[in-house]
Amino acid sequence: MIKRYFLNKTIYLLLFLLPVSIFAQQDKTGNWLMYFGTNKLSDKFSLHTEIQYRNHTLTPNNTEQLLLRTGLNYHFSDKAFVTTGYAYIPSYAYESEQKAPESEEHRIWQQFVVTNKISRVKFEHRYRFEQRWVNQDYKNRFRYRLMLFIPLNKSKIEEKTWFLGIYDEVFVNTKKTFFDRNRLYGALGYQFTKMTSIQTGIMHQQVNDFGKWYLQFALVFNTDLRRVDKLKRYELNH
Repeated sequence: MIKRYFLNKTIYLLLFLLPVSIFAQQDKTGNWLMYFGTNKLSDKFSLHTEIQYRNHTLTPNNTEQLLLRTGLNYHFSDKAFVTTGYAYIPSYAYESEQKAPESEEHRIWQQFVVTNKISRVKFEHRYRFEQRWVNQDYKNRFRYRLMLFIPLNKSKIEEKTWFLGIYDEVFVNTKKTFFDRNRLYGALGYQFTKMTSIQTGIMHQQVNDFGKWYLQFALVFNTDLRRVDKLKRYELNH
């Protein structure tokens, strides 16, 4: 019990100090503000919604990218699902004087996500394929992400749980340069309710020989639209 207490305190301290240590390097550190949602439509189908506001600098006033992504999920079980969807990603140069993006991407994507647990640690495997039109130049890309969710103050992630989220994701192309990029991420999260959680952390992105740190804030807000439908049907029948 004492060892676990000091381990948790050490993790909290490291997660606090690392963002503070990179704060002095604002030009070298970016910032991502993110929202993710899984909106249940039925027992088998749900709608994925996502917005990411990515900045070149630590302060969110120098836009790098705006990512808007949606998709339709089909759930095989509570441990596996597939998705197909669309994303729009305009990108902006650092300190650009023009208001229009330097590049625009339209993306069709598919993914397969499966989870498993070993002891109290949840492992999430995400396999994603992307068909990308970047300024009318067509590209294919494959991504694999392994993410770990580690509850800190409870045996599993439920309401009022502090947890760690850690992942590594590799991106590869099908032509030209095979290696696209790698992302390494670590965050402290808190599960408010079954539907709502937040994560605050850092991510290092390596693109060929260029690497950069990003401070990240994520809100996960899921909804269950089945309840709305059931309530409407109940009101109509009574």
